[in-house]
Amino acid sequence: MAIKFLAEDDRPREKFLQKGKSSLSDSELLAIIMGSGNKDENAIELARKILSSVNNNWHQLSLLSVKDLMKFKGIGVTKAISIISALEIGRRRAIQEIPEKTIIGNSHDAYMVLKNQLSDLRTEEFWAVFLNNNNKVIHISQLTQGGISQSIVDVRILYKTALDHFSTGVIIAHNHPSGSLRPSREDINITQKIKEAGNTLSIQLLDHIIITQDSYFSFSDEGLL
Repeated sequence: MAIKFLAEDDRPREKFLQKGKSSLSDSELLAIIMGSGNKDENAIELARKILSSVNNNWHQLSLLSVKDLMKFKGIGVTKAISIISALEIGRRRAIQEIPEKTIIGNSHDAYMVLKNQLSDLRTEEFWAVFLNNNNKVIHISQLTQGGISQSIVDVRILYKTALDHFSTGVIIAHNHPSGSLRPSREDINITQKIKEAGNTLSIQLLDHIIITQDSYFSFSDEGLL
């Protein structure tokens, strides 16, 4: 069937089949996820409106909740969940693409390893990267959720994990959903506590990274370790 005879909502699918996935615009991809528009707008028009509201930025879109998406006419619970699920799949795929033996030579390398886990979250999480003698990543682990001020980072679990993986170096990281890169007093205190415990076990704390949506702060770079 020729494209002109297809319903407007089906045309991105036809384009996908004829020209491939890379030929689709962002709004066409989102239209496929949604499946349909509303009585006043087809799926592509609605997708353009949603993307325009977040400056056509997928990262910004990933921050919207089900309730946020349902403010758009034609987006119910099912469509909102479909959109959020598709973005979560993309986030997890990006995480899995991190090479198993990535070498971390500086704070930016650490940021690149951790940004997919931490940059788009609405609440704070605390993660750790464990390295061997050659600064190769041997394990990545989430330690807490809910924020350093709300949930105590268990230093024993951190270093038990390090010992289990025969790690000689650790990089810790957490996110600031507020966008602020300034470390809090509690951030500084827990960093010192973790560093001192590592010294006892001959496991070096190499850095503490604070991550926001588009940047990071390194304790090591700023001379705070």
